[in-house]
Amino acid sequence: MQTSPQSTVHASTQRSRNILGLSLIAALAGFIFGFDTVVISGANLPIKELWHTSPWFHGFFIMSMALWGTVIGALFGGIPTQRYGRKKVLLWIGILFTLSALGTALAQDPYTFSFFRFIGGVGIGVSSVVAPTYISEISTPKTRGRLGAMYQFNIVFGILIAFLSNYCLQGVDGANDWRWMLGVMVIPSVIYTIMVFSIPESPRWLLSVQNDREKAKTVMLQLGVEDPEKEINLIEKAGQKEEPQAKGAGLFASRYKKILWLAFFIAFFNQWSGINFILYYAPEILERAGLAAKDSLGNSILIGLTNLIFTFVGLYFIDRAGRKTLLIAGSVGYIISLAIVAWAFYAGAGAVFLLVFLMLFIASHAIGQGAVIWVFISEIFPNQVRAAGQAFGSSIHWVFAAIITLITPVFLDAENGIFKDNPWPIFAFFTFMMVLQLIWVLTKMPETKGISLEELEQQLVKD
Repeated sequence: MQTSPQSTVHASTQRSRNILGLSLIAALAGFIFGFDTVVISGANLPIKELWHTSPWFHGFFIMSMALWGTVIGALFGGIPTQRYGRKKVLLWIGILFTLSALGTALAQDPYTFSFFRFIGGVGIGVSSVVAPTYISEISTPKTRGRLGAMYQFNIVFGILIAFLSNYCLQGVDGANDWRWMLGVMVIPSVIYTIMVFSIPESPRWLLSVQNDREKAKTVMLQLGVEDPEKEINLIEKAGQKEEPQAKGAGLFASRYKKILWLAFFIAFFNQWSGINFILYYAPEILERAGLAAKDSLGNSILIGLTNLIFTFVGLYFIDRAGRKTLLIAGSVGYIISLAIVAWAFYAGAGAVFLLVFLMLFIASHAIGQGAVIWVFISEIFPNQVRAAGQAFGSSIHWVFAAIITLITPVFLDAENGIFKDNPWPIFAFFTFMMVLQLIWVLTKMPETKGISLEELEQQLVKD
């Protein structure tokens, strides 16, 4: 019996809709990730005034504690993701986010506050492992880039909503404004947790870890796969080739050396662009440039909005132009914007001028590293070590994010910071790092667009 072109198109459209819906739910973890990451920017100065801690204490326990939790979550998130499945882990991170929001909002001392920030950070770290992994495993080669980048889109959407929320909640409860800013995250956390119950397990996990063909076939039918048997056979064939060579070797086997270096450098350069430095300390940086506190918090919204708009651009081009092209464009934008921001601080240029180039920096990040990193790491590792590989790349990302956030008050603090008078050397350093990134992308990074996960394995894994 022949299948008509119309029915084939309909089946393809239905599959795309099914995968889009499921990817959106998984990617909502990114929304909470983004919200939780940046919401602290509104609480930064009020907490500093409330508890009067030292710059080192404030940097470690208040500002970077969530990131150290994120490092732990990213380092070890691959273990439960591989052992218990993608769905169960996605569910638990929603619970961690909820506990973190409640705990930080109600904290009466900096130690309790730091503990619950740490819990939220663990959730973020694990989400950066499991959500991109899940999305990459249910996507098609043609849609994997933009569906994977939806995780990043939700991160920046969460960042924008956090900036807006902080702005709107400023002044609602005097000295306790920051508690409302942090506590409001309970709402998306609960909604996300409930929605995760409706998604199926990853068929690739069911095959490669559980060896359950029937359940994998059922999920593929649910996803709208036209010929589940054919797809299962392709996945199993790739697994059979990989298994004898990978058995007992683990992620750090020599055959994965090239992939590990790719994951390391994309994560390393992501943070040495200064993205988290700017997002975490946006109000303080803008105040340093000469804006009043209320204006600096309001202009942080412009940064979040720019991030969101240009993430759409990245989503549009990631499966068209490709990952490497976006990183080249982003690197050039980084270099130009960071160099001019460094000069603007050095020369004492106006705050509006500086804000324009901070927004160019954010736009460059959104279409480059922001759109590419989670997609690229999730697709370059083979099925058997994907969760562990995603954990490796994520942990590298978060280790450097935590280090940068920890040391920033030492450099930026208005009273005791090394660059308290003028932070231009910080931006000059980030400029230099982005020159190195551009060289790496041009010489070492492969293009991965439109290639199936199993074909990528053949290209990147050294036998």
